[in-house]
Amino acid sequence: MRSFLGLIIVLAFSVSCDDASIYTSYETLNGGWDKQEPVTFKLPELDSVASYNTFITMRVNHEYAYSNLFLITRMGYPNGKVETDTLEYKMAEPSGELLGKGIGDIKENKLWYKEGVRFRESGTYTVTIEQAMRANGNVAADQKLKGITEIGLRIERQAE
Repeated sequence: MRSFLGLIIVLAFSVSCDDASIYTSYETLNGGWDKQEPVTFKLPELDSVASYNTFITMRVNHEYAYSNLFLITRMGYPNGKVETDTLEYKMAEPSGELLGKGIGDIKENKLWYKEGVRFRESGTYTVTIEQAMRANGNVAADQKLKGITEIGLRIERQAE
């Protein structure tokens, strides 16, 4: 019995380990994502020769009321340059069923951000993410976006 339990523990650790991930960080939101509270990630020094794929990760629960998600992202370079993108992601089926992986109430989504990125400058890069959701017919963004429990950033070394 003891060896069986040991085997289960070893399998659990080997399944949960992820060799592709170079950087993963999450920011927990309490009660929703306020329009006035962008999330910023400061990246560690990365190999300036390697190429990376970057992802925005979201953990969403049943309170999320939309089928899509609009984000405004800003990648800040050490030299002061800033790249801004407006992104849209599908988050639910027309039936209302949330997309993503997970059992139970919370689903995790791994959303493409940038592919083949090279961090050639030395210094600190930052990625800032803000929500830009609005209800149909409204010009102003929702002040508090409910249903998103965590926002993350993930960087993986690009396969050669």
